[in-house]
Amino acid sequence: MIDPKLLDDLSKRLAGSVPTGLQMLQQDLQRNLRSALESGLSHLDLVTREEFDVQSAVLSRTREKLEAMERQLGDLEKQLNDRKTD
Repeated sequence: MIDPKLLDDLSKRLAGSVPTGLQMLQQDLQRNLRSALESGLSHLDLVTREEFDVQSAVLSRTREKLEAMERQLGDLEKQLNDRKTD
């Protein structure tokens, strides 16, 4: 889930960039922007940094295992070919 503090900060920045004539509406605008951001981001297929890091580590270990198995298979194929030529 998206960090609520991040949404608050982003909505404050956007509301703060409003022209001075509309500054009276800043608080209302900030709430509406936060709601719109939250709604828009909730429809995206996002993961947390922690979840991404965990999956990245899993993928790395899987690649290492695959490479080891490919080396082992290559060695076994070589042994098999060496026996056929003898």
